Amino acid sequence: MRAAVLGKHGEPPSPTEHPDPVPSDGQSVVRVTAAPVVPLDLLCASGTSYFGAPPVPYVPGVQGVGVVEHSGVVAPGTRVFFSTSAGMAAGDGSFAERCAVPDADLIVLDTPVPDTVVAALGLSAVAAWMSLTWRARLLAGERVLVLGGGGAVGQAAIGAARVLEAGKVTAVCRSEEAQKRALAAGAHEVVSLTSDVDELTARLAEATGGAVDVAIDPVFGIAATAAARLLANGGRLVNLGGASGDEATFSSSVLRSRSASILGYTNNALTSEQRTLALTAVLPHAHTGRIRVAHETVALPDVAAAWRRQAAGQTSGRLVLTL
Repeated sequence: MRAAVLGKHGEPPSPTEHPDPVPSDGQSVVRVTAAPVVPLDLLCASGTSYFGAPPVPYVPGVQGVGVVEHSGVVAPGTRVFFSTSAGMAAGDGSFAERCAVPDADLIVLDTPVPDTVVAALGLSAVAAWMSLTWRARLLAGERVLVLGGGGAVGQAAIGAARVLEAGKVTAVCRSEEAQKRALAAGAHEVVSLTSDVDELTARLAEATGGAVDVAIDPVFGIAATAAARLLANGGRLVNLGGASGDEATFSSSVLRSRSASILGYTNNALTSEQRTLALTAVLPHAHTGRIRVAHETVALPDVAAAWRRQAAGQTSGRLVLTL
């Protein structure tokens, strides 16, 4: 079969022929149609992640969409979304024509959303939805601040907040293109990121009216420091990433005086049932366009160039590999 195979840590995968997967007990074989290129793919392939250096060669790809060819639990021909542990454990991932997937990681797709759209949303949308509903317990009318609003998680969080009937939704973005994506996703207002935390706090205070109830934070760093200063009484900041660094500064007096909370989130804490319910909740709103992630498709022969663009941050949205 055709696949994108990583032969050396730190280098892009190359399109080549690769053996078809041989499923073990409890696995299904999926014919892959679309697979997003996500930061976790690059981190694992670098050989420097906290999961350890994966054995090479292997096929990257921690998420995918496709059609079941062989399974003991799902009928052949069924459309599914799936996740893999490629790069985190031994085994191949979704950047191939076929992939062996644990039965528990299959999510049947009933909503008529194109495969590339489902792939672009994927676990980013699951994280956004669960951060708002499960961790932040967002209530209708509450004010939401989304950091990194131009990224995949940020765009999905903006749309999900609107679907969940939040009040004003404000986004923080680094670039002009990211600001356009956040506005297209449904943000009421966008604030440009600055490296001066006091200036950013002032900008956010003006844009939000002085306080927010929920902050969704895939970036951490200065943006999280500024957002924490604006938490209202009972406010919650949910951190689900560190794209801008691994440290932020929080004021004890601010948190205590407002009974505010700093909460962590990871998709790894979810059960398979929770992942299924979250994606199933998101997709009907993706079908109507209310939850979206900007994306572009890339053919398998162009995987190395797409990989380099993702590494350099030179993308106009999520890159989705088509097979």
